[in-house]
Amino acid sequence: MSQDRGPRRPRRLEKYALISASATALSLTASGCVVVHGEREVLPSATRAEAAKALEQFTTAYNAADKAYDASLDADHTTGALAAIDSARLKAGAANHPDGNPAHEPLELTDAKFTIPKKAGWPRWFVADTKANKRGKARWLLVFTRDGLEETWEAAYLTLVAPGKVPEFKTDQDGWAEAVPANATDVSVPPADLSKDYTTYLQDGGKTFADGVHTSSWRALREKRSTRPGLVTQYIDEPLANGDYAPLALRTEDGGALVFFTSRHFEKQTAARGASVPTPNKDVLALTDGEIKQSLTMEFVSNEVALDPADGQVSVLGRVQGLTSGKGE
Repeated sequence: MSQDRGPRRPRRLEKYALISASATALSLTASGCVVVHGEREVLPSATRAEAAKALEQFTTAYNAADKAYDASLDADHTTGALAAIDSARLKAGAANHPDGNPAHEPLELTDAKFTIPKKAGWPRWFVADTKANKRGKARWLLVFTRDGLEETWEAAYLTLVAPGKVPEFKTDQDGWAEAVPANATDVSVPPADLSKDYTTYLQDGGKTFADGVHTSSWRALREKRSTRPGLVTQYIDEPLANGDYAPLALRTEDGGALVFFTSRHFEKQTAARGASVPTPNKDVLALTDGEIKQSLTMEFVSNEVALDPADGQVSVLGRVQGLTSGKGE
């Protein structure tokens, strides 16, 4: 299976080509108007006011899309893993409820704390750590990115983390955070390798990742489900680490990194001769092509957030996964 095939909202990846060795002027308004070469100068990715505005605009667009079950209403405010998961959810909702979401409850994000790294070049990005009126007491971590000064801020990652589990970040005297390069070697696993290492771990196990809900417990659950009477379930895991799915990492106070990354997972259920695959729910059916006779293959996109220490095992703190497509055979 190819490295980066899969359901996702189309995006102009060619924007990256605009970042060249030539001097690209970037105007940034802070205390005054400063003109610098944006691809070389280390600057805050956003002002705190811009970050707050991006979160507000995302929430408004997300609520409009959720209420109408219309993916076009938040298409300009999501990208990467979140876009793949969100657009599939809205597609299924629209298929089953063409008049809109009968259970719509507006999302409210409050108590927002913004961690904004200083960095050179594009994409610029920042993290919003918020409280939500859904999913209990978990903190919602959203990563916003953009590829140019005139572009809209888009939410690329959404993960949920238990209260008290979000680490302290390293900041300078002005409160700006430090972005960790994808190829950094001063952490246990370079952020660029986390998706690959995580999917390898899910298949084969190992010592790279600490035990937890999204590691050892998930492996045990899949093992239990893999051989049920009359039904065989197979799992395939693939990394997603390029383009809109590239990992993003912040330096923590203790010298490690908090890394956001993406993975893709396939689950194939095959019924024994004379048996049938359990009937999936209507949302799965809405995203499934083909007739389910003896097997159903479901494709999921998952975005994770992990604590990658300077030394020791990686801890996966949160994971949000969504079905993006299905195929019946």
